[in-house]
Amino acid sequence: MTGQAGQGQDGVVTGDLATRGFHVFSPGVDPVAATDLLMAVQATRAFGPELFLSEAEFLADPQFRGVNPRPGRNLVDRIDASLDFVEGDPAIVAGLTELLGPNYQALDRKLVCGVPRDWMPAWVQARTEGKAVNNLGPYIRPEYRDVTYFAGIDFHQDLIDHPARTADFVTLYIYLHPVTAVDAPLFVLEGSQALASTLFPHELTPGDGDQWTYRDGRGGSMTVTQRMLTGGTGYAAVWHACTLHGTQQDTAEHPRLSLRYLLARDPEAGETGIDAVNRALGGPLSLAATRRDLAEDGSARDTGNIVSTIRPVA
Repeated sequence: MTGQAGQGQDGVVTGDLATRGFHVFSPGVDPVAATDLLMAVQATRAFGPELFLSEAEFLADPQFRGVNPRPGRNLVDRIDASLDFVEGDPAIVAGLTELLGPNYQALDRKLVCGVPRDWMPAWVQARTEGKAVNNLGPYIRPEYRDVTYFAGIDFHQDLIDHPARTADFVTLYIYLHPVTAVDAPLFVLEGSQALASTLFPHELTPGDGDQWTYRDGRGGSMTVTQRMLTGGTGYAAVWHACTLHGTQQDTAEHPRLSLRYLLARDPEAGETGIDAVNRALGGPLSLAATRRDLAEDGSARDTGNIVSTIRPVA
């Protein structure tokens, strides 16, 4: 995906990322095309308990790395459905061009599945209890690892998977069906990008209502407000690589299926919106190490999950 056209939006997208850390595109992308993609995805497999390895199969060869979509194993790249409803949407292209320059590049694009707890075998539930990042890839059958499966992920920055990389990219997220409070919606901490890159798990203390105190580990702190991103089919939002966000586990009876892009700045562009946003951040734009919750084999240690404490979510 490379942007080639589109006019800026008078700084609206840049302004939102500078002040809020995210921007919601209204009214979003074409819901009919999003539904077509959803149906094409659902036709590729039985989304349910059949996705999982048995405990014996997992224990015979436990793998915690290399279990996400990758080139040659990515459903988005082979599915029989057009993505032009996203990649060619005029408002999306204009907003990304404003932020990243005319030839912005896709670092990654993939489908993300929020997994209902009822799908998960008891042994997987036990292994993921208390973990901050429940990427279920290690427990999924290898032939189905062309999608990323989650059972909730704590507040994090998308820099988490890119140690030493500068925050010169954004995330674009598309809901392929209506997402309510029970469908593992994204929670975003508004304004959290201001403290720049910080180590995961992040230092967050709950305050009154939807308020949190966020500390950067360098002596800086601020109050941020959680925003729950819910919406209909085709809902689209973009956020900065340093914006804290996360999801709870899906408590609906169906999975939450979404499309996620990581999109990087055009290296040949002049001044772009992301440059203006980054100049105002109060800290480093990259970290050599981005997390402290992994064991040597890549498995996650028990660190708790802050986003799971948000109520109500029933």
